[in-house]
Amino acid sequence: MRLSVIIITHNESGNIADCLKCLTFADECIVLDCASIDETAHISSRLGAIVQVVNDWPGFGPQKNRALALATGDWVLSVDADERVTPELRQEILQVISQADAATCYSVPRSSWFCGRFIRHSGWTPDYVDRLFMRGSARFSDDLVHEKLIHDGPAQPLKNALLHYSHRSFSDVLTKIDRYSSASAQQALTKGKRSTVLGAVSHGMWAFIRTYIFKAGFLDGGHGLALAIANAEGSYYRHIKLWQLTQPGNE
Repeated sequence: MRLSVIIITHNESGNIADCLKCLTFADECIVLDCASIDETAHISSRLGAIVQVVNDWPGFGPQKNRALALATGDWVLSVDADERVTPELRQEILQVISQADAATCYSVPRSSWFCGRFIRHSGWTPDYVDRLFMRGSARFSDDLVHEKLIHDGPAQPLKNALLHYSHRSFSDVLTKIDRYSSASAQQALTKGKRSTVLGAVSHGMWAFIRTYIFKAGFLDGGHGLALAIANAEGSYYRHIKLWQLTQPGNE
């Protein structure tokens, strides 16, 4: 059974080489790049990926569907440029897709890196994401951010983890909070949602309490505290930006 890997990118020259080097077992790797101004497309092409460049950004879900439309394999594995397939996960994937009675979709446990270490608690572990599926049995939601894979039937879990180097530094954290909160606020607005300043504050406080206490972030030490604060900031800015979008002059 042929396997296609799809990756969407934008200015990922610091990540894409290590990502692709973990994917040599795939029959094809498709990189759909959104007008990067760095060497992302060149590095991807040099490492054997099929590269297509587009100039517009429709959001994460629609962009992944564009990449999916380019895939030709019987199976599709969706990964991000900051993710790494381990040798153990590689073997498990190859075993799964060779089975005659395989399910149509599989979820992968993801282990995420936060500013110096992998997080073991804080609601980040286990973090199952639906990523491996039979082509034609699934598509991505049209969400601008936090897209989901819509598929036929339940996803079956794999055992081996996908490594996710999501936040290498606190500068990365701040950049992503700003970018994702803006996209989330716009998405919420299109769905008719509203917010208030007080609501933004309360959502931020709850995000901290949920992460640090109810999700046992305190067991992650100082990194758990920092992550809880970052989650609080992300929630606050998502809701305060939504409030700002509904103010006179911004509608």
